[in-house]
Amino acid sequence: MPGAQPSSTPAVLVGRAAELGRSRSVVVGCRPALVQVEGEAGVGKSRLVGELVAGVAGVVPVVLTGRCQRTPEPFVLGPVLEALRGLRHVLAGCELSPVTAALRAVVPELACVLPAPVTAADPRFDRHLLFRALREVLSVTGPTLLVVEDLHWADEATLAFLRFLLSDPPARLAVVVTFRREDVVGGMPLGTAFRPGAGVTTEIVELTALDVAQVGELAAAVLGVEAVGEAVATELHERTGGLPFCVEEVLRAPDDGGVPVRVRESVAERVAALTPDARRLVHAASVFTAPVTASRLGEMADLSGQRLRAAVDEAVARPILHQQEEGTYWFRHGLARRAVYRAVGAMHRAELHARAVRLLAATDPPPLLQLAEHSRLAHRRADLLSYGERAADQALAAADAATATSLLRQLLAEEPLSGEEVDRLGRKLGEAALLGLDVAASVAVLHPLLADERLSPAARGEVRMHLGLLLARQSDTLAEGRAQLELAVADLAGRPDLAARCVSALAQPFNGDAPLPSLTRWLHEADAIAGRCEDGELRISLVANVVGSLVAVGDPDVLDRLDTLPQAGRTPGEQRQVARAHCNLADSLTIVGRFDQAAGHLRLGMKAAQDSGARYVLSTARSTQVRLSWFTGEWHGLAARATSLLAEHHGLVAVASELHLVLGLLALARGQWAAAATHLELTGARTPRDAVTPVALSGSAGLVRLALRDDDVPRAVHEAGAGLALARRKQVWAWAGDLAEAAVDAYLAAGRTHDAEAVVRDVEDGLAGVSAPLTAAALHTCRGALAVHAGGDGTPCFTAAARAYDDRGAPYLAALAWERADSALLRRGGPAAIAAHTRCAERFEALDATHDAARCRHLLRGLGVTTPSRRGSRGYGDDLSPREREVARLLVTGLTNNQIAEVLFLSPRTVEQHTSSVLRKLGLGSRRAIRSSHLT
Repeated sequence: MPGAQPSSTPAVLVGRAAELGRSRSVVVGCRPALVQVEGEAGVGKSRLVGELVAGVAGVVPVVLTGRCQRTPEPFVLGPVLEALRGLRHVLAGCELSPVTAALRAVVPELACVLPAPVTAADPRFDRHLLFRALREVLSVTGPTLLVVEDLHWADEATLAFLRFLLSDPPARLAVVVTFRREDVVGGMPLGTAFRPGAGVTTEIVELTALDVAQVGELAAAVLGVEAVGEAVATELHERTGGLPFCVEEVLRAPDDGGVPVRVRESVAERVAALTPDARRLVHAASVFTAPVTASRLGEMADLSGQRLRAAVDEAVARPILHQQEEGTYWFRHGLARRAVYRAVGAMHRAELHARAVRLLAATDPPPLLQLAEHSRLAHRRADLLSYGERAADQALAAADAATATSLLRQLLAEEPLSGEEVDRLGRKLGEAALLGLDVAASVAVLHPLLADERLSPAARGEVRMHLGLLLARQSDTLAEGRAQLELAVADLAGRPDLAARCVSALAQPFNGDAPLPSLTRWLHEADAIAGRCEDGELRISLVANVVGSLVAVGDPDVLDRLDTLPQAGRTPGEQRQVARAHCNLADSLTIVGRFDQAAGHLRLGMKAAQDSGARYVLSTARSTQVRLSWFTGEWHGLAARATSLLAEHHGLVAVASELHLVLGLLALARGQWAAAATHLELTGARTPRDAVTPVALSGSAGLVRLALRDDDVPRAVHEAGAGLALARRKQVWAWAGDLAEAAVDAYLAAGRTHDAEAVVRDVEDGLAGVSAPLTAAALHTCRGALAVHAGGDGTPCFTAAARAYDDRGAPYLAALAWERADSALLRRGGPAAIAAHTRCAERFEALDATHDAARCRHLLRGLGVTTPSRRGSRGYGDDLSPREREVARLLVTGLTNNQIAEVLFLSPRTVEQHTSSVLRKLGLGSRRAIRSSHLT
């Protein structure tokens, strides 16, 4: 995880609560006892025992720990004698049997507290006396826990002593042993088949790997963060097989693409213990990155029959390989494969990859992606180019942009390539880049490709076209994208079909501050080309751009052409263009306010995008869907949807700026001023040259309203002027309705009536002959504001605007217009006016426009009108009342009581009472706790 550093302290014990509970119950309450903790290397046996020891401290006063060591000649009774060394203070003052004198020579640390030997022992009885002495010492220490770790490495004397001890153990003794069953001779941890004596409680605790969620929990603990994403946890689980040791090592070691040293050593130890046949089999398996059949491994390792079966059984028993589904085998986790692979000599690795190429090439159909990778690692250049390009073609056909781009980049880096090969691969790389979402990475590849001297002029023009289209997707490179496209038109003089794609892109009016008249020639040229184009994919692409652009700028004649758009393509390429055509059109219809039509085209376009794998188109469609939901009042869960999409597509200007706009407008309606400012600043309003113009204009309107809310009229006027400068330069007044309303309010607040009137004239002139329902409705509001400022009655204008918005299905914009109309009535008084303004508050409440609803209620209270109680003291019980829910949502954002009071037009004391009630009803102990309560 970027920015997170691993903790230096041991990670928490994750996913072992049941096992720990069983072990503790036996050790504390069921002595004498034997607990056997088994599991493979790295699964966390020692970690569990460490937690057990810490948990019984005080209850079991004496804890003795010894560890078996893997040495050529194990120390006789090494772990047991090691465990007893610290008992001097415990044994001091105890009455010890003379038999304990046998320990003087083997545990010299205890000599001062042990009895003196009476006579020399008979060597024939030494071992028996020693075992008796050990048991005697353990019987006088009181409640005692003896831990012996790694029993699979124990010497025979240690195993014999444990059998002796547990056949008749001290009454207050518990023994815990850990071991790997696969490393135990015969599978019997105590050396032979053994049953403890009567009255001994036994518990077998088998530890298995963690699941994905538990790996995520462990990773968060190691990194010292609250949580890690699901994708991070999934990747870690795949790399480590869910083994806690491997998870911690990966997170604590530098991520250089290698294997942590301790993991590498652990795997090497296992491989070294294999027979030569099993080792050859494991080495052969390491060149594959997915499970392989036993027969394929046999072919790779030159093993067959009984030798193959024996090698597979041994590799599985260790365990290094694991049997997967359908009779395939692979490594326990990805780190193990990489550790084995890196241990194989370079020449042998190349030989194994070459053998894999020969074997895989004979399969039907051939696994092209695997063949390309094996060819690369076998240093077979011709095979790499052949299989790699075929795999890239296959990925392109499946719209798998990431795979195709990666392959083509790799192939273009090969030396030497002919000019023809560079041309062919470069064109395909540009095509793949346009299908993907990683714009920055694709741009970084195509930029240097333009300078490749081997690239022909025609191919360079095509690469330049792809680069220009990509650059137009990033907020800070829109102008550069247009420049590249204009150059590409000249480069592609001999390819009119491709030049037409550039013309079509240049004709789109949405991006940047280029005036609409300067784009008109490109728009007409693209429309003319589409009319005579015989290439289905290109024709649909041109129509998608032309029709969407004309609808967006308010051309009324183009509306008759909407039903002529194809609903399905004959090829995957045509289907992607169909998706783009309908999604583009849905966006344009949303911008001008034709929401019902927009929803229909959006459904059709998104289905086509999903069916054809057009990921970029689908991303833009989802942001359009969010904006459409904002207009149509589908606000429930909208902020969460927008935030999630923004996290996924923050690098795509068309997507990110639109999502920032919606989040900013939602925050404005709910009184979340800091969030509103942050999001509105990122709509492109500050960078019009590199902005999506309709979004930037609405962003400017939001910034004006935010300034007016702060009573900062000079700032409001400044923001209005900046937005209007873009609108006047762009000359697409169909997009300026929201800005016009806000700008008129700002200028009138500043007493600049002439400027407000100029805005209205500009919009009236700009809408002449233009079909733009939203801006036409906004024009009514602007006229009403001018009338009120002049001392007249703006109610008819406001009412006309509200009805127009209602007719469009835009409830929030309608509610704002009704509020203006009802405010004029309210000033004249009367029950009807009060009822109308109450209905206005209810409209805002239905949308969860918290601040707007509170503003209406506050105005009514100021006039002495009693509004229904919203404190929820009666009728709501343990459920939050509407007012408490409003307070809770603002608490989630981190606002103080004073700030919440300002948003909701309440006193801080009232907010304090609501806060206490919210915390009580939700069962939370603090304001901080409510921030993680996921209240929606």
